[in-house]
Amino acid sequence: MTEAEQLSLAPLRDRVAAPAAVEHPVGPDGLEWRAATVGDAAGISALFEAMSRRDHPEWSETVEEVAESLGHSWIDLAHDSLLARAADGAVVAFGLVDQPLEAASVVRVFLVGGVRPDHRGRGIGRRLLQWQHDRARERLAATEHVLPAWVLAHVPERAPEQARLLERAGFATARYFTTLVTDLHGIDLARPQPEGVDIERFRGARSEEIRAAKNAVFADHWGSQPQGEESWASMISLPTFRPELSRIAVAGGEVVGFVLAEVNDEDWPRQGYSSSYLSLVGTTRAWRGRGLASALLAEVMRASREAGLERVVLDVDTENQTGALGVYSRLGFVATTRDAAYRVVY
Repeated sequence: MTEAEQLSLAPLRDRVAAPAAVEHPVGPDGLEWRAATVGDAAGISALFEAMSRRDHPEWSETVEEVAESLGHSWIDLAHDSLLARAADGAVVAFGLVDQPLEAASVVRVFLVGGVRPDHRGRGIGRRLLQWQHDRARERLAATEHVLPAWVLAHVPERAPEQARLLERAGFATARYFTTLVTDLHGIDLARPQPEGVDIERFRGARSEEIRAAKNAVFADHWGSQPQGEESWASMISLPTFRPELSRIAVAGGEVVGFVLAEVNDEDWPRQGYSSSYLSLVGTTRAWRGRGLASALLAEVMRASREAGLERVVLDVDTENQTGALGVYSRLGFVATTRDAAYRVVY
């Protein structure tokens, strides 16, 4: 969207029609619908585990990760969450409507969740998605932002039934994200370190500098918005975050690059190998094209190998224009699976 087009926008409260009421679904028989609580984190994690076996067998969300997503200050669980329980108490469907506080160029609302594979085909997903979209529109209609707005849902290509559900609800494919994996055994990790830069371990004392660098680096990435202090702090406090495997690049006293790593050993049995996951990779614009990303990645990969891990995994926007795909391929990363981002624009 051009600056002129953005200036012509009315506030979202005037552009988005909120539903008269956002009611919990009814049916099918045997299900109880209610808002979630933080105490449901284990049940929701078990649901995600069941979904992962069908949709993305290599990974799933831990209880701690679910609890973190439910605990953000901008989430009103009584109105932004919904789950369905079967007669035996098992959570068979869950939905979260997540509208982060930060919005610099676009207001994003993420629809998170899904239905257990053995309960699909009963109309539960359709009911859940309708409720989520209604709640998303209700939230957008309550904001004063004079910005475009996206309602987003991410779907693995292994789950085409979810894609069809979104398409019938008016969502369209906006972007693809590919999972890349590299084997650490025997790979040559010798990469020159650019002159004038030091590569260091992640240190909490530099956390705010790293967050600021992350926000600057991703400012030109598709849909990215600044990450606030609360979201950043909760991310690096998760037990899966590994500061000892993460690296930053410092030049002239400033953070100019970073690679942050996570380890979730609960995923290893399903993957068939041990691994680290690179949640954030970036270099500031002035340092792109100078070999810094390769040097940072090589350091993190070396640390992962020295920790006894077999592979490194990351996800990348297939239309990333920073040259990231070339950097990853030269380090032995190969594409495995792909997700699609579906979107409705307001």
